[in-house]
Amino acid sequence: TTSTPTPSPTPILRSITLPLIRKRSEHNSGLVSTLEELALHQEELQSIGPVLGRTCGKTLKILLLQNNVIERLEYNEMKFFRSLEYVNLALNNLTTLGDSGLSGM
Repeated sequence: TTSTPTPSPTPILRSITLPLIRKRSEHNSGLVSTLEELALHQEELQSIGPVLGRTCGKTLKILLLQNNVIERLEYNEMKFFRSLEYVNLALNNLTTLGDSGLSGM
């Protein structure tokens, strides 16, 4: 009998989720729509994802993402940030600003 190899599951990118934002916004009573600063360092994040921009992209001014494993910044992840003044991406694996990642910000 020959066995058919089981396909490897597609790896899930660890990105920013609403529960993570709420956990890290305790100083703001868990309210995410009015956040101005958010520290998400050392969370093993691989991408930013769409949730952060859609929930607090209009008010967020400071975003701390240092010491994660983010490789790319895509335009569709960053386009909702209207007030962003400072982003710390130190100690990530950033190699690509895809789709004009930060243009227009």
